[in-house]
Amino acid sequence: MSQPQSTPDHAPAVISDRVLTVPNALSALRILLVPVFLVLVLAGLDLAALIVIVVSSLSDFLDGIIARRFSQVTKLGQLLDPAADRLFIFAAVIALAVRNVVPWWVVVVIVGRDVFLAILGIVLARHGYGPLPVHHLGKVATFALFYALPLLVFGQAFPAIQSVSDPLGWAFTLWGAFLYWWAGILYLRQTYALTHHSSQTASGASDTLGVQRRTTDG
Repeated sequence: MSQPQSTPDHAPAVISDRVLTVPNALSALRILLVPVFLVLVLAGLDLAALIVIVVSSLSDFLDGIIARRFSQVTKLGQLLDPAADRLFIFAAVIALAVRNVVPWWVVVVIVGRDVFLAILGIVLARHGYGPLPVHHLGKVATFALFYALPLLVFGQAFPAIQSVSDPLGWAFTLWGAFLYWWAGILYLRQTYALTHHSSQTASGASDTLGVQRRTTDG
């Protein structure tokens, strides 16, 4: 998951522009494992897919610890880490939908929300704003989905415990999808507030210039 922005002694973390760091290498490894995971799930090799998830989760845990303890929090890492989470979620939900383990509406709900956020990002960029900071609700939603879908894979790998893993997986999936869109609505409100304020500021500046011109001309 995303790297916390504070060091163990609660001092503000120094975010660097470095590229070649151990946490960034681990995040890159997680991204490279995404197509491997996708192929394994599509091929029905669920146990191997679970091993890939375990390796990915361990690397995720390690990159956060290393980044904080050795002051290796970077701008690139802040992009790679959540990107790896989302790619794993996309790979899992699409592969499970192809195998008819989950319905396609789940894919639409989860992928559609990120398409929605991408559109908000374009709107913000047109008004001169960068990406919005990650909301805590969005982190919780990502966490729920990141572990919900592997639970469904777990049930496919071990049918004997499917009666337990499937209800848990579906509970986390539905709750995560709900929180995912709830966070998306909060991002929409933030985007509207920023762009509306930007438009008002620009309009006010334009009116002021108009008054100044009329005063000068008169």
